[in-house]
Amino acid sequence: MRIYETMFIIDPRLSEQEREELVEKVKGVITERLNGQIRDVNRWGLRKLAYPIAHQTEGDYTVVIFTADPAKVNSLEEFYRVTPQIIRWQTFRREDLEKKEKKAAQVSEVEQKE
Repeated sequence: MRIYETMFIIDPRLSEQEREELVEKVKGVITERLNGQIRDVNRWGLRKLAYPIAHQTEGDYTVVIFTADPAKVNSLEEFYRVTPQIIRWQTFRREDLEKKEKKAAQVSEVEQKE
């Protein structure tokens, strides 16, 4: 299992409830299709975009940190592609968090041996 971070931008023309439901759908995709585990969800809310996307100047940003099998992460990208309400997304591996966890586990093992 690897640690990933995904950020996606939802079309701001949707109601707040619809945007919340879409975030829940993404979380469901991660837990059900990817058999992943969600570690953190950070809703940034409406923010100004760096450049217009589909004639929109704002977007609803959400960041999710999760663990999943690397072979299955593409199905999350496929979900984004077929969901027109998500106007941009990016998913990448968080090697820094993996190294931090590995180091903490090693320290814990040393402490248990003492």
